[in-house]
Amino acid sequence: MRIPLSWLREFAEVPAGATAEDVMTELVKVGFEEEDVHRPTDTLQGPIVVGQVLSLVKEPQTNGKTINWCQVRVVPEGQDQTLTGDGIDPSGVQGIICGAHNFVEGDKVVVTLPGAVLPGNFHISARKTYGHLSAGMIASVRELGIGEDHDGILVLSRIGLDPEIGTDAMELLGLYDQAAEINVTPDRGYAFSIRGVAREYAHATGTTFTDPASRVTAPAELSGGYGVKINDDAPIYGKPGCDRFVARTVRGVDATKPTPPWMVSRLRLAGIRSISLPVDISNYVMLELGQPTHCYDKDTLSGDIVVRRALAGEKITTLDGKERALDAEDLLITDASGPIGIAGVMGGAATEVGDSTSTVLVEAAHFDEVSIARSRRRHKLPSEASKRFERGVDWHVAGIAAQRVVDLLVELAGGTADQAGTDVGNAPGSVSIELPQAFAAARIGIDFTEEQIVTSLEDLGAAVEKNDGGWTVTAPSWRNDLETKEDLSEEIARLVGYDKIPATLPVAPPGRGLTRVQQQRRRLIQALADAGLTEVLSYPFVSKSANDTFGVAEQGADRTAVKLANPISEEQGFLRTSILPGLIEVAKRNHSRGFRDLALFESGLVFLPGGTVGTASIPPLGVKPSDEVLDGLYDGVPAQPFHFAAVLTGHDSPAAAGHAPRPWDWADALDLARVAGDVLGVEVLVSQGSHQAFHPGRAARLSLRNGEVVGYAGELHPKLLAASDMPARSVALELNADALFDAAPDVIVARHISTFPVATQDVALVVPAEVPAADVLAALREGAGELLEDVALFDVYAGKGIEEGKKSLAFGLRFRANDRTLTADEASAARESAVALAAERFGAVQR
Repeated sequence: MRIPLSWLREFAEVPAGATAEDVMTELVKVGFEEEDVHRPTDTLQGPIVVGQVLSLVKEPQTNGKTINWCQVRVVPEGQDQTLTGDGIDPSGVQGIICGAHNFVEGDKVVVTLPGAVLPGNFHISARKTYGHLSAGMIASVRELGIGEDHDGILVLSRIGLDPEIGTDAMELLGLYDQAAEINVTPDRGYAFSIRGVAREYAHATGTTFTDPASRVTAPAELSGGYGVKINDDAPIYGKPGCDRFVARTVRGVDATKPTPPWMVSRLRLAGIRSISLPVDISNYVMLELGQPTHCYDKDTLSGDIVVRRALAGEKITTLDGKERALDAEDLLITDASGPIGIAGVMGGAATEVGDSTSTVLVEAAHFDEVSIARSRRRHKLPSEASKRFERGVDWHVAGIAAQRVVDLLVELAGGTADQAGTDVGNAPGSVSIELPQAFAAARIGIDFTEEQIVTSLEDLGAAVEKNDGGWTVTAPSWRNDLETKEDLSEEIARLVGYDKIPATLPVAPPGRGLTRVQQQRRRLIQALADAGLTEVLSYPFVSKSANDTFGVAEQGADRTAVKLANPISEEQGFLRTSILPGLIEVAKRNHSRGFRDLALFESGLVFLPGGTVGTASIPPLGVKPSDEVLDGLYDGVPAQPFHFAAVLTGHDSPAAAGHAPRPWDWADALDLARVAGDVLGVEVLVSQGSHQAFHPGRAARLSLRNGEVVGYAGELHPKLLAASDMPARSVALELNADALFDAAPDVIVARHISTFPVATQDVALVVPAEVPAADVLAALREGAGELLEDVALFDVYAGKGIEEGKKSLAFGLRFRANDRTLTADEASAARESAVALAAERFGAVQR
């Protein structure tokens, strides 16, 4: 929200010398954030004065252009030129070359004299051009930085001004004013107005606030005006989309009259461009009071206005010239011809006020926040009106805002207001909150006095009544965010001063710390980082095809996913069932920027719906739901197990002199799975597997001893890598970390390390080619007995000397006893037992 200081001073006691920075400093005290300062004089410097064109000679040029050689008086006739500087003529008449042709002799214009600086650091000086010494420039609004019109110069009579020659044009056009811009949080919609900010400034400084609404005299009742009906037959959450509609009529309006410069200046500083007088008045009142209004060309209306929901197939062309298909949930303003506006968002082009408009129907309505917010998002149509309506507007100010628009149309556009008017709807009930006497102190940590509590709440505009246990507080109509005693406590703390809250740290209660699962998560993530991987974070929103590919192992298998009702992108409209799609996108983005050797991992939740998702209704706000309601809510939440995944592409290290980097391969993915198991004390079993996202022959199924499959690892499918423009042979893994946590022992007991020497023996076994090496290794481990410390596969061979259809597997076996040095015979006997079991199960034969 931008706040022009001249406007703020009308309703709050802002010191004459205060800057925008000073105002923001005060507003920060009451919870606003500084955004920016808007000050025309930062880029625009004088001397810039009013001049009158005395003579104008048109001179055609060889380049096809025609320039005007002008004599412009910049000092009243008979007075001396008080300005000095190189190029300023003491006579008060400047010779100026001008290429525009929209002015004539006698017009009063804005003249930038030598020494002036225009936006873009454009310095004005006397210079010889087209055979003349041009000492200054006759300026357009664009050159002054106050508009976009660059077709011609600014002729002051066309904006309703006839100032004295030599007048300071910057003062005349309001260019010495400045605006402070603050960030307004969504719960404080009242601060999207000068009215709201002025009240907050008064809170911050302890000065007097004058409510701009109190300066408007509106009729207590209206009747006999334009016909309006509110007919919302499909309210959202049972709340009508419109509960008040005020309509006023002004006749004999001259819509072509210029908007006064003071209004243009304030609108410009507030971030709104001037369009036409009726539209500018509507915007001005919205900024002043916080109530959006709309002006219709009454002669284009047919029949009564009806506020209703859209019908199937209805369309509307909005003021921006776009045709929009309407949704049944959209709240519309309609007449006998159909939709003439999307309520609270944007009006329709068919009833737009134009130069020929003579009778204006003024609308000031109150709309439901949810209805407006949904329409705004659905049509991707943000507007100043919707910004305010979806945050909440004061129900009681609608009639005042309509009257303010009427008054300005009469004053500035020469209109005549009808005494009759329309005001339909029902006022909402006031919100009363019980505030226990000691609640705020206990909540905030300050012993507030009774005077501080009552004064703070009354300053907000609330009505405060004392009761036995504290106070009954009736929230003001412009603060729809005040609903609970917690809200009141925060307001008391804000107005008394956040700086009064003591900066003391609470004492941590003994016997608490990280839970078992939190500790396991930290150990797992730290182990992956220690292994050299980089942790990243991706969005949990993915496409349907990504979930179809990664969510289930078998292609075409049943898969369910949570579809988002309002996705950021329709292409990513589902919650992820696997972490890998987002992780692969991160790798793809890094590859596109030249980073090709990657080792990335991510941990987070996946969403696996089962049964009914969601509930039929949402509990009301401000009341703790019962256990039954909470159980129903939890039952409607999809399962969200914690997973981790990794993607490895390129090489394990950068190339260097004397060093050849090794490409990542499927074995690295398996090693990471084993690292995860080791750090948690869980044995992860590896077996040949298949998954549609992985290479058909280079994928491993990861499981626990109880047979539960917890993930997959290996080389990603070549087609997937090609589609993602990623290096061939990229590898990945994903594990269900929650399953590992559940299987992990509460205490990991370290294995005893024997001090006796190890006995190492190797064995090479010939087995059928289809037998997995892991199964043979498991048989060796089982057959060797308790003396076996470790067994590892170190070679696989098939070819010359090996029968076709078979392969040779070479294993290294380590034997050790805890209480003695093993003899060669003991180690050999254990090895033979291991070989015998492998021979029994798989027909293994020693080479």
